[in-house]
Formats: sequence, C-alpha cells, structure tokens
Amino acid sequence: MAVAFKEWITVCEALGNGVQNVIIRKGGIHEGKGGFEFIYDEFYLFPTLFHKQSQQVTEGARQWMPQINKKVWDLGELVRIKYRCTVEKCELVTDWQKVLELEGRHVYSEDLLRERFDWEGKGMSAGCINVAYVKTEVLSEPIDLAYSKSHGGCRSWLEI
Repeated sequence: MAVAFKEWITVCEALGNGVQNVIIRKGGIHEGKGGFEFIYDEFYLFPTLFHKQSQQVTEGARQWMPQINKKVWDLGELVRIKYRCTVEKCELVTDWQKVLELEGRHVYSEDLLRERFDWEGKGMSAGCINVAYVKTEVLSEPIDLAYSKSHGGCRSWLEI
C-alpha cells in the first residue's frame, strides 16, 4: 500500500506545476487526539474538490479549478493521481510573521492561512501551523483510482 495526502485540486496542480513548494496544514476533523502531523517522507497527492477552494487560493491558482459544480468526487468516478511529493523539511511554525514570509511559495490566500493559524482543536493549539517543504515530481504514469467511501471524510492521509 502507498500513502496519499488529500489536498485541494488547485494546490495539487500548483505543486505539480512548480508554482508551490510548501504545504501548509492545520489538520482535518478526523486527525485523532494528537492532531495533524506530516508523518510520511513521501506521498502521492490525492486531489479533492472542496467547493470553496477557488475563493481561498490566489487568483492565478484558480486556473486549475475544474469547471464542475460539486463538492466531492462521485462514487466510482476516476480520480487521477499525477504527483508524488518528497518532504525535505517539516516544521511547526508559531510565528505569524514567518507564515507571511512564505508568500510566493504557495497559492493559499492570506485569509485562509490566518484562519488555519488561529484555529484550535483536535490536538492543535491556536497560533501555530504545520509547514512541509516539498519537492514534487510528475508521475510518468498517472494512477487512476475509483473514488470510494474510504477516500472521503475530513482527514489528510489515505492508503491507496
């Protein structure tokens, strides 16, 4: 089994197209008591369709938002995995100024980052955020997975 990281499709494309080289994450609802961590050194990017992502990324990243009007993949629909990331460094950032200094390395809106930085719960304190500095490679042969219930939910990691 391989591991995949669930991320908005626009961010997956920004990573795969060399526009982004960090992933900034607080965690999902189902991360467990310990909260979110980058626990894998390598992972595939599993693109998600969160319906409000186009409002929470930079204008330039909106080009990668699919022209479909739904929140999730349909059961059985093929999800194309095109990218694999290798983590070069991870850190828990507790200084908002340091988060702002990552501008130009990602496509997240400042409002979204502030919301994530300030959020508290599921094992995570307010005033911090996880940052992974990654190298992203384009797969020579994409992986097409039929979307299933096990791919859903507010969690970051999947076995594929």
